[in-house]
Amino acid sequence: MELRTVRGVDALAQVSRWPVETTAVGVLGRDDGGAVRELGRWGPPDQPFRLASVSKILCAYAVLIAVEEGALALADPAGPPGSTVAHLLAHASGLPFEGSAPLAAPGDRRIYSNAGFDRLGEEVTRASGIAFADYLAEAVLEPLGMSGARLDGPPSHGVTATLTDLLGFATELLAPTLLSAETSAAATSVVFPGLSGVLPGFGRQTPNDWGLGFEIRGNKRPHWTGGTNSPRTFGHFGQAGTFLWVDPAAQVACVTLCDRNFGDWARELWPPLSDDVLAHARPPMVNSAG
Repeated sequence: MELRTVRGVDALAQVSRWPVETTAVGVLGRDDGGAVRELGRWGPPDQPFRLASVSKILCAYAVLIAVEEGALALADPAGPPGSTVAHLLAHASGLPFEGSAPLAAPGDRRIYSNAGFDRLGEEVTRASGIAFADYLAEAVLEPLGMSGARLDGPPSHGVTATLTDLLGFATELLAPTLLSAETSAAATSVVFPGLSGVLPGFGRQTPNDWGLGFEIRGNKRPHWTGGTNSPRTFGHFGQAGTFLWVDPAAQVACVTLCDRNFGDWARELWPPLSDDVLAHARPPMVNSAG
């Protein structure tokens, strides 16, 4: 499969017209041989941006590495009674967005929870004896060469990173090296299927599918990715105007970082960018008529 570059085309240049002071966008593709290469970028590669909730997928990766290292297990109790590490990762523990009083029994609803992810950081620290920020750096940031990234706040939303950093992480998501293929597949597939819940910024979704830290596109409408993203697309967006998605069907990843908080402008402009990226990054269509 020959991937087409998106460098210099309007698929990326359109971000210069967004109502945002600074935007950095990068696109990666994986060919049939498994090689990941950059297809295009726009904006400053090394300017730090707040990731907000995109922090969660980095921190989820650290938790999954801790699982593979045997420090803890997905089935270990964590959070409210009846909840496990897996429930916390999948926003299915019943914990609210903030606070410690559950709003539902574990596994009953998909309740997006910063509190759950901050609890995960505490669990890794308890199990490993290493402060979570240090564990994240040693397990994820340093091996991937993410030299501009750091966690200087809670695991749920405290990472700052550059476009170069996030492209390094997106490369890992397209072709995992830090996690086994089995764990990576499990993390980016639906867990606790059928749960409904509110997707922040986009309303109630039935079902509201998530993997282990990663939101799954499914058939959600409306959504922050494009209408042509496959249902298998996984990733996360953040209130700082940031997102990262990987479309396994297209073998394409897109990272977008902004210095304006999420709002109506993002709901309007993010999906067309994703659709244009996919249209330009996919291989040329083959005429089935020959």
